[in-house]
Amino acid sequence: MAPRLDFSNWWAKDTRKGNPVVVTMENPNFSVVEIDGPDSAFRPVEKSRGKNAKQVTWVLLLKANRAVGCVAWLATVLWALLGAIKKRLIHRQGVTLASEKMGKGKLLFRVIKVFLVTALAILAFEIVAYLQGWHYFNNPSLRIPKTSDLEGVLHMVYVAWLTFRADYIAPLILALSKFCVLLFLIQSADRTVLCLGCLWIKYKKIKPRIVGDPFKSDDLEGSGYEYPMVLVQIPMCNEKEVYEQSISAVCQLDWPKDRILIQVLDDSDDESIQWLIKAEVTKWSQRGINIIYRHRLVRTGYKAGNLKSAMGCDYVKGYEFVAIFDADFQPNPDFLKQAVPHFKDNPELGLVQARWSFVNKDENLLTRLQNINLCFHFEVEQQVNGVFLNFFGFNGTAGVWRIKALEESGGWLERTTVEDMDIAVRAHLNGWKFIFLNDVKVLCEVPESYEAYRKQQHRWHSGPMQLFRLCLPAIITSKISVCKKANMILLFFLLRKLILPFYSFTLFCIILPLTMFVPEAELPMWVICYVPVFMSFLNILPAPKSFPFIVPYLLFENTMSVTKFNAMISGLFQLGSSYEWVVTKKAGRSSESDLLAVAEKDSKTMNQPQIYRGASESDLSELNQIKEQKEAAQVPVKKVNKIYRKELALAFLLLTASVRSLLSAQGVHFYFLLFQGVTFLLVGLDLIGEQMS
Repeated sequence: MAPRLDFSNWWAKDTRKGNPVVVTMENPNFSVVEIDGPDSAFRPVEKSRGKNAKQVTWVLLLKANRAVGCVAWLATVLWALLGAIKKRLIHRQGVTLASEKMGKGKLLFRVIKVFLVTALAILAFEIVAYLQGWHYFNNPSLRIPKTSDLEGVLHMVYVAWLTFRADYIAPLILALSKFCVLLFLIQSADRTVLCLGCLWIKYKKIKPRIVGDPFKSDDLEGSGYEYPMVLVQIPMCNEKEVYEQSISAVCQLDWPKDRILIQVLDDSDDESIQWLIKAEVTKWSQRGINIIYRHRLVRTGYKAGNLKSAMGCDYVKGYEFVAIFDADFQPNPDFLKQAVPHFKDNPELGLVQARWSFVNKDENLLTRLQNINLCFHFEVEQQVNGVFLNFFGFNGTAGVWRIKALEESGGWLERTTVEDMDIAVRAHLNGWKFIFLNDVKVLCEVPESYEAYRKQQHRWHSGPMQLFRLCLPAIITSKISVCKKANMILLFFLLRKLILPFYSFTLFCIILPLTMFVPEAELPMWVICYVPVFMSFLNILPAPKSFPFIVPYLLFENTMSVTKFNAMISGLFQLGSSYEWVVTKKAGRSSESDLLAVAEKDSKTMNQPQIYRGASESDLSELNQIKEQKEAAQVPVKKVNKIYRKELALAFLLLTASVRSLLSAQGVHFYFLLFQGVTFLLVGLDLIGEQMS
């Protein structure tokens, strides 16, 4: 039966007019009458307005307009959603599709797909069952379990799970957590001692000093007699963004031209980049700078192989010291005058290491957090070890070596990806001493993208474990004192390179989240909150402007422990990923405004024939072509910021687990479990998107 369309009630007003009236008569001969409203007999009769076809048509048109607008809005939302999915899963808009990454995470992706297909199948079955009348309301013969039956089964399963959790799972987690907490306290004590040592150095104003002015001589002024021969090496590999400013900064070092030689050690496999670097070397060579370009035909051993090959040249034998700068480092003109004099009258000194300073530390949150770690590393670790132990790990750049120390220690070896730490350990075992100059700073860059930072951290944490396996016999059999052996084995390698990533990953990324589901193994408050916050304050002390970022820093460090733990395991057990060497991507940030001014001045004062005066016509044509390509490549490219939701989800997991532990007494366990389920759902959706892309 079709519904009856009656629009009369839209106009008719079924309202009762009048207000209740109570009349009280003073005369007792009359009774009290309460009138609730006008009597129906005396109620005025309303005449309904006539409803013609035109009015009904307008009403229908208004309703139809609203319906069409709603449908159009839904269609727009659906179309926008489909467009976003298309961009996210298919095109990715400017993100290069890396086919080699397609195999990562396939297992988890398959699990998510199986779960999705199963859910859709169950939904389809439910719909078919309902349409076929299989539901129990129309099928009395179907036996449906009673509520009491279900409650009994669920109660029995839940009690069994509680018993198993308390008897078997909780003791294992408690034992592992106690072990990790012990390691955590040991590492915290080490950090505290280092900070106290740094405060003592600041209080006593202890630092390496140069007695007098070694370059001032009334008799031989200007002759260059007191200047030792210094070799400067700039190893680089496909460093298109930073080669120019690095070569420019090194060529402006304040040192006699006849007492310095600059080697540009180019391992680039891109011919266009090779020609660009050659042109830059030629430009400075035409100005009278003693600089040469060197390119290896056989590129083996990465940076160590490049340095080893350069040190094998015959003309290097006449030099006493070698300064090394990576391609993104820009030393000040007085760097050599601040570093080299420390070697005078100190024959046991083998290395002078300068501090790094970062031109892009305020670029984004990632660079700010890296600045916290690196400031603590140089201000506290390197300075304290240099003052009290005369030993620390060479940072691979911004340092000056005595060539005799390199040769007696075996030179550069290609056995690990941390050739700088390798040569430092071997030099220390041979009795050479190191000095760290905290006041001498060399500008450089930190990775601005998480992808580059993660690869860098993987190399920095896998290489030391490789080196520890190789150097342990040499450390034990060396002639250094027992205290130095213990410091190198227990503190330098085990505590700071192995134990730190192990307990950080196990305690805060495994045990802490598990306590959400196993409350019997809940961690104490001081482990979750007090000690980590105190240690974070100690880490931020060398960079006081970073105090507002203490919470992101704490979560960031615990999240990065996954990458560091993975790298540590791969290096310790000699896995394939421990031999990976990926050049850290640079952004080419300018260090000083005067460098840009010098570059502009060069382009104005030097014309093309003067720069390439020693080149042939074919070389000039190729260089001109490369210059045109370089100018065309300077068009700004829109950056695509990739959100690493898995890492963010892990940080959210740690945060929610910590807050749940802090608020467990208020009975909010269920809500945090709910939030955690939503987090895992978002991570799963992101994994699907990454795999489909």
